[in-house]
Amino acid sequence: MSDLSIYTDSELLHHLNTGSRGAFDEIYHRHWRAMYCSAFVVLKDEAACMDLLQDVFVWLWEHRGRLQVSVLKAYLLMAVRYKAANYIRRSRVHAAFFEQVERTQVAEETVSPVELKELQAIIGQFTLDLPERCRQVFYLSRFEYLSNKEIAEKLGVSEKTVENQLTIALRKLRVKLGSLSAFNIFL
Repeated sequence: MSDLSIYTDSELLHHLNTGSRGAFDEIYHRHWRAMYCSAFVVLKDEAACMDLLQDVFVWLWEHRGRLQVSVLKAYLLMAVRYKAANYIRRSRVHAAFFEQVERTQVAEETVSPVELKELQAIIGQFTLDLPERCRQVFYLSRFEYLSNKEIAEKLGVSEKTVENQLTIALRKLRVKLGSLSAFNIFL
């Protein structure tokens, strides 16, 4: 194969789809800097940007025989934006998780074993009193730690239904716990 730097993106894509490592390398060298800059504007983290680019290029190589792309640069930049959004979302989820862990640890230090057993009994009875679908959603969320999406898939319902059922269950539980404000930290 001749010098690939003279090829258009469309030609490179054609060669990539046939498994050309040279075409892949040329695509990387041609577009990595714009992709990196696009990611860095959002993330402001060099290591995260490099990881993100690696993910995009690994995906590109793994799907090389099935690509249906009309404008390569736009496609790659959109992939970077998508990955950056997922990175931010995941970071927020992790931060929220660790904040919840900290709150729970503080609560565990202030709640006696007797109060904890009482709370478990109240929640156990409360769960049994919920309507069937609401009980399933609440149990999968709070005891099996499944995400709303995982619950929706498992039960064959929409994520919105899962959200609504959790909202109903938590509202009822807050009412049930009422003045036991020390326990509200677990909700």
